[in-house]
Amino acid sequence: MKKGIMLNSQISEVIANMGHTDLLVISDCGLPIPENIKKVDIALTKGIPSFIEAVNVVLSELEVEEAFVAKEILEKSPDLFNLLKERLGSIPITFITHEEFKATTKNAKACIRTGECTPYANVILKSGTTF
Repeated sequence: MKKGIMLNSQISEVIANMGHTDLLVISDCGLPIPENIKKVDIALTKGIPSFIEAVNVVLSELEVEEAFVAKEILEKSPDLFNLLKERLGSIPITFITHEEFKATTKNAKACIRTGECTPYANVILKSGTTF
């Protein structure tokens, strides 16, 4: 049995196959997910699992060198942004418009859809290297 904290086999597979600079999206339940990327839907009901819970687990498994968020989160969901910023620690955050965010998701390897219902509860994580 796998020893790490990540139990979801689909997410484990996505992370294991990521290379340097590949993109992974963690989204709320409303973000449109392009048909050309893998969707890992972990939403059970409104709020379960939360966006931050998914971020915490993914960050335990994925080396991240940069995060992208929609700048609208600062105005619409500042408390959630502060939690995200805390979880990201020293990882640089780049702000883009929500429209740019949605366009960038087309280049992601996968999108993890949570049950989060907070506006702009989305992040794109850019994979780093461990060496």
